[in-house]
Amino acid sequence: MLAMNKLLAQGAGLSGVLIRRAATVELDWDVRQKSRFAATDSTGRALAIFLPRGQAVRGGDVLVGEDGTLVRVIAAPQAVLHITWCRQHGTAFDLMRAAYHLGNRHVPIELQPDHLKIEPDHVLADMLRAMHMTVTAAELPFEPEGGAYGGHVTNDGHGHGHPHGPHPHHHHGHDH
Repeated sequence: MLAMNKLLAQGAGLSGVLIRRAATVELDWDVRQKSRFAATDSTGRALAIFLPRGQAVRGGDVLVGEDGTLVRVIAAPQAVLHITWCRQHGTAFDLMRAAYHLGNRHVPIELQPDHLKIEPDHVLADMLRAMHMTVTAAELPFEPEGGAYGGHVTNDGHGHGHPHGPHPHHHHGHDH
């Protein structure tokens, strides 16, 4: 079993040729959010992954073995709910409202400019449909947001974890 204990986010520092030549391992989100797991790569090698606690693995990341072996991670298609705004009854702003309500429920969510993805949940699907969202079950890769305090991966694969300094906050109540 090959021990993999280092992760290069999106293959940082590696040439594209090395990344393309590397074996691959296809993993769903439930596995990729763990720091310790076993897997089998595309060449049939058994892998034992030991990463620092709290480090999620993303599609496009490269795992590095103790012997220098490279294995590129592919986000496996999995069951998700694909959420879009209803073009007949709503506006694109409704997608933002849906993300807000899902965030209030601390649901892992993938945010895209034209859609959201969450893991299947019939209660949340019903809530979203009541908000006039279009909710479709699908088998797609799932890359939920990493959280505001640990930095996040942007659509171009680059981390964005630098401090931004103080932001003005404006608090007031609403009597809706």
